[in-house]
Amino acid sequence: MHDKTNSSGAGHPWSALLLVVPAGLLGVALAWVLTLPSGLSGEAIVRALADGTGATVLGLAALPRLHERLRPPWRPLAVLAGIWCGAEFAVLVFDAAAVVGVPVRRLGAGQFRDFLVHVSGGQVGIAILIGSGAVACYSALAFRRPDTASVDLVLVFAAVTLALRPITGHMSQQAFGSVLAAVHALAAATWFGLLVALALVVRTRGEWAVTLPRYSALALPLIGAVALTGILNGLIRISGVTPLATTGYGRILLAKTAVLLTLLVLGWWWRRTWVRRAADHRMSARDSLHRAVIEVAVMALAFGLAATLAVTA
Repeated sequence: MHDKTNSSGAGHPWSALLLVVPAGLLGVALAWVLTLPSGLSGEAIVRALADGTGATVLGLAALPRLHERLRPPWRPLAVLAGIWCGAEFAVLVFDAAAVVGVPVRRLGAGQFRDFLVHVSGGQVGIAILIGSGAVACYSALAFRRPDTASVDLVLVFAAVTLALRPITGHMSQQAFGSVLAAVHALAAATWFGLLVALALVVRTRGEWAVTLPRYSALALPLIGAVALTGILNGLIRISGVTPLATTGYGRILLAKTAVLLTLLVLGWWWRRTWVRRAADHRMSARDSLHRAVIEVAVMALAFGLAATLAVTA
């Protein structure tokens, strides 16, 4: 999909989207403040990186479903899937150290091997590494032979890999808990990942005019699913309302909910302004990119909070 009109107005998306990284780290830092005097877990940082890159891979793979003329960006898919796989390995190392009860720097090779072989969390981690690694390898091969590659295969592998940890986590012990956790994880990843993918791939005013309204139509049900399943998961986990104020987990959950409400308001405002103007070809590609980066940065803040929430007792 390409439109020569205004093709130079979008700026360089990779440099603009670098704001996502400090926004995610800010979310982790805010969660740490809310859990004081507990210490900051290094796992929260690598979990935020893994979740963010995994969601972006899912979004890039889903682009052709948003519009048939959007081609799979195989090179960014391969690079980001490789980063995702590396981040998931780091998460696995932190998980092993937590189970063994030692700092990461003191985790021995034998202890790590025993965790992978004998602990369910380690076995799930291996499956996640295989899934993300398969996506990276396939995308690298597809970059060389794009005419014979299927992006749907990447989409399925990425979705299954992203759902593996949530469906086997603490919520799996509750009735329908695995379903709620999977819906929450996949809805959040699609909502975030598709907008990042649009910011990375869409270059012209005409492309934004076609793709942004379609993304906006998907975003509302996605954020609704994220909010509903997140609130249900949180309330089940803390077993009441009082712990929302008295526990670190509850305070992070409240902060995450506040960010989601902010995104709901921002999305409502964008639909009245940005989406309408973009659809009518009355907004430059650069301005659309800037608005996408703003929303993605707020989403990254929520991802940082969610990553810390996942590793908070």
